[in-house]
Amino acid sequence: MGWYFTFFFISGFCSVLYELVWLRLSMAQFGVTTAMVSIVLSVFMTGLGLGSWGSGAWLRYNEENGVSALRLYAGIELLIGISGLVVPYELRLGHTVLAGLGSASSAEYYLVSGLWVALTLIPWCALMGATIPVAMLAIKASFPQKSSRSFSFLYMANVAGAVVGTALPLLLIELLGFRGTLRVGAACNCLICILALIVSKIAGKEEATETAQLSAESTPIESTAPGNSPSLLALLFATGLTSMGMEVVWVRQFTPYLGTVVYAFAGILAVYLTGTFLGSRTYRYWSLRNNEQIPLLWTALALSALFPLVTASPYIHLFFDWLRLALGIAPFTGLLGFLTPMLVDRWAGANPARAGKAYAVNVLGCILGPLLAGFVLLPRISERWALVLLALPWLVLGLRPLFQPRTSAAFMPRAAAYLLLPLAGLLFWGSESFEKQYANGEVLRDSTATVIAKGSNMQKALLVNGYGMTQLTPITKMMAHLPAAFLDHPPQDALVICFGMGTTFRSLRTWGIPVTAVELVPSVPSLFPYFHSDARAILSSPLSHVVADDGRRYLERTSQQYDMITIDPPPPVEAAGSSLLYSEDFYTVLRQHLRAGGILQQWLPVGDPEDVAAVSLALRRSFPYIRVFAFGKNWGFHFLASDHPLPDRSANELAQRLPPQAAADLVEWDSHPDVTGRFAHLLHNEVSIDDLIAASPSTPALSDDRPINEYYAVRRALRP
Repeated sequence: MGWYFTFFFISGFCSVLYELVWLRLSMAQFGVTTAMVSIVLSVFMTGLGLGSWGSGAWLRYNEENGVSALRLYAGIELLIGISGLVVPYELRLGHTVLAGLGSASSAEYYLVSGLWVALTLIPWCALMGATIPVAMLAIKASFPQKSSRSFSFLYMANVAGAVVGTALPLLLIELLGFRGTLRVGAACNCLICILALIVSKIAGKEEATETAQLSAESTPIESTAPGNSPSLLALLFATGLTSMGMEVVWVRQFTPYLGTVVYAFAGILAVYLTGTFLGSRTYRYWSLRNNEQIPLLWTALALSALFPLVTASPYIHLFFDWLRLALGIAPFTGLLGFLTPMLVDRWAGANPARAGKAYAVNVLGCILGPLLAGFVLLPRISERWALVLLALPWLVLGLRPLFQPRTSAAFMPRAAAYLLLPLAGLLFWGSESFEKQYANGEVLRDSTATVIAKGSNMQKALLVNGYGMTQLTPITKMMAHLPAAFLDHPPQDALVICFGMGTTFRSLRTWGIPVTAVELVPSVPSLFPYFHSDARAILSSPLSHVVADDGRRYLERTSQQYDMITIDPPPPVEAAGSSLLYSEDFYTVLRQHLRAGGILQQWLPVGDPEDVAAVSLALRRSFPYIRVFAFGKNWGFHFLASDHPLPDRSANELAQRLPPQAAADLVEWDSHPDVTGRFAHLLHNEVSIDDLIAASPSTPALSDDRPINEYYAVRRALRP
């Protein structure tokens, strides 16, 4: 059985690795939108469910023809390994196909891209979903004494590997890039294949006899007869629905404390899976000698589902923020880790086909849960109420002993049920939502994020999922006026990628030109009037155009060209997904949308030398002419890039090129307005792009495959 644990430990690691990398590759090819992320994750889970359910037919074919189940499993792992090498090319081909369709509407784009992602990933994910039922058949043939609990054994091993898969791939991506990391995953699947073939050959009568002797001492008490209660499947569906729906809510709840970097999101998944593993391990130990129902578990599950209400409350202070996450979600996921394999074992017995069906029902809930939370609940209600609604099935189940005859309900379950509602009320009313501390601000919600506008006068700020994005600063004004002043001719139009407070968009409109702004979070532009009193008048102009979309996806779906494109990616420089707006691949797309002599203005917040060098090198490879200006000492850099030489103008010459309204806008917030002084300060801080690259000469150019800024743990750990 140790071999099977090894197989599924490695397999669990690979499955999370593939999910992480395939999601990111799909985002690079089809857009960083919530809808696209949901499509990819839903397709991934759909493939797992279909593979688990459909493997019943495989098993019947297997039994009729006497084919070794372990060899069949080895073949499946080999095919999964091939997927690690093939999927990147399939996704890139899909991008090429969509580009050939021209400028399609968002609905058409999502339909075609979603269909392509489904056709690409579902076959490979179905193979992953088929592995547990096939391995259960192999265990049933070799170790019949252990077959009644084989699902929970494989489930536990798979989750243990998945825990490692939340951390190790992040290090591999930093060192090898996404494609190199996929090759590691493919090699691991091939290793499983080879080991499974070896084990299938050496497994003989001696091993079977020895195993039977060892198993006789620890034969589980529970019956191998499958269960027939439909309630077991309903509970499996509910565990998948609520757990994955809550994960979406947890991301919003804990982002204010953990940040927006990939390690924060991986940490949430790691705590989730670690709790699940500990729960499944506890179930394995408990079920060895027990088979009775534990009604108290359902009451405990209902109560633990509400723990994040308290640990995510801004008025609760813990020693460090990661403790909020561990105390908030680990009890709930630990109980689910106990209950989920227990339900499958009881439904399936030793029948692999029934286990496949039960697991598929659980996966169906996992598919619908994030869709319910992300597109139905969170756009309409707060995270607190969304969590309560997702916990509602368990609250009802926890109260069930109160409605049973006293003769059938033991004292402890009834006592716990009486305490459930008061304790749940205490957790809810004793905590507050994050945005409560900004009672005088404005809060908007959509499927992408919860957006908060807070403060007054010059102290206004924009928060997305509780994390600060921007404030009122002349930096964002300079993003508009600097490239416009460097143009050889008055600008005809401009594009702003990342709307933020709308300051750059507003400043460009003072040039009297058409301006298009693209913002990923739909609610962000709606807060424009909160930050600027003239916002509604600006938006009502026929020269103003605001689009809710991923900036890169927008460029790939339009044929429009611009004199200026200005980009202000979300802070910090390490923010998850931000590399797609700094990469050499993105600049290739962007150049096609700049007119001859047009200028790109790229803002780069302060980062470590590797971040700055990677972005600088990507720009150097993409544009022949680049100038860089540092804004202050610790704020960041304005990069100007063009296919034509950038003129060497003095501060006074730059100031003279601004129309009166634009000049007034540039110094709007200055106590002593001096347009020439503003430009003089920036020109004085000009730096050489070659010097920025030389600060870390071994760092490769930032690309879609090597997102240097997002993955930094190894280099910072090794730095003196």
